[in-house]
Amino acid sequence: MIRSLWKRYRAVALVYRIGAAFVLGSVVGLAVGEPATALAPLGDLFVRLLSMLVVPTVVFTLLTGLQQLRPETLGRIGGQVVAIYAVTSTIAVVIGLGVANLVDPGAGFELEEAAATSTETASVEPPTLTEVLLGIVPTNPFGAIADADIVAIIFFVVVFGLALLLVAERTESAAVRDGVTAIRDSSEAGAEAMFVIVWGVLEYGVVGVFALMASVFDRVGADAILPFAVLMGTLTAAVVLHVTVVYLLGIMLMIVHCSPLSFLNGSRTALVTALSSSSSSATLPVTMRNAQERLCVDKSVYGFSLPIGATINMDGTVMYQGIVAIFAANLAGVQLSVGEQITVVFLAVLASIGTPGIPSAGLVMLTLVLTQLGLPLEVVGFVAGVDPILDRLRTMVNVLGDLAVTVLVASFNDAIDVTAGVWDE
Repeated sequence: MIRSLWKRYRAVALVYRIGAAFVLGSVVGLAVGEPATALAPLGDLFVRLLSMLVVPTVVFTLLTGLQQLRPETLGRIGGQVVAIYAVTSTIAVVIGLGVANLVDPGAGFELEEAAATSTETASVEPPTLTEVLLGIVPTNPFGAIADADIVAIIFFVVVFGLALLLVAERTESAAVRDGVTAIRDSSEAGAEAMFVIVWGVLEYGVVGVFALMASVFDRVGADAILPFAVLMGTLTAAVVLHVTVVYLLGIMLMIVHCSPLSFLNGSRTALVTALSSSSSSATLPVTMRNAQERLCVDKSVYGFSLPIGATINMDGTVMYQGIVAIFAANLAGVQLSVGEQITVVFLAVLASIGTPGIPSAGLVMLTLVLTQLGLPLEVVGFVAGVDPILDRLRTMVNVLGDLAVTVLVASFNDAIDVTAGVWDE
């Protein structure tokens, strides 16, 4: 009987279980009242587990993501793809921060744990822009790892990863090539191991989110519903703005000179798959088929741009990280300075290189941003309950961005037939 119930429980997708835990925890907190605070340690454990993942996840996944950028593929097309992905991701997080500053999600709703966590941070004078830029470069990479200085860690890992690519390309020593291969294999194995640990932590997250929400609603009551609704509305508004201005009007209409509606029609199957699977990687076969059969892009372009896009192009995810950073700051009762928001832009774009294209991976990468800003990681547990909805929206934007950049690069290199497929319908 117990085994049968366990199998049925595991048969339900994790994102739905976390969503159910969010709802049930909220109901229990409202119904039970003060006794629900006894569940708080279970929520605290979830937060500690997330903290444990931060540094090893960014090191292993970023090194693995950089392995996609092999010198032999980084010619004219490769350079264009990577550069445009970086530009659209930067625009996405700037739009996310801009909309979040206007809407101010979480304003007026201060959590005690968040405020307590950020007391020291709020009392320290915010760093200047010069200090922020200089702080990107670590004086001691191992010290940065020990201190969980995420921006400095990402800078060093990117430099080290690119150096490995150059060494592998230029060296004539078999021993050195073997060493580079061993580092690459180790980083890939480490990334896979971290994904297993992440999955385990998210499995426990069903309990953790339930406990966090029960303890929150116990104290603040039904007023806690509004901030989450505003958060979801903020992301939706930012997504609509980014897709309309950047993909449809900017890339399709003004640069490629093709119909935005035709582009959406040609991307339809991939978008539906992304919406249902919440995974850029799982959607990749469908995305590539749409690029070839519907959008009529040559394989020389989409064969590189789409696989690497599923790894490094995360417009929806970086936008989400910027919005939640403002949300977390409001919950903590602090104001993010201009320098700190610039740090969010830099960190979100670079972290997107190592974001795996799997469901709810953005939750893990969100811990990087909050850790760097000194904001409470409890926020990750709070937003995890509504993440099943937000994750699908983010994934759809990620996939649409992959296809938009693919069409753009193909148009630059005469590798698209605009007289066939969806363009001719």
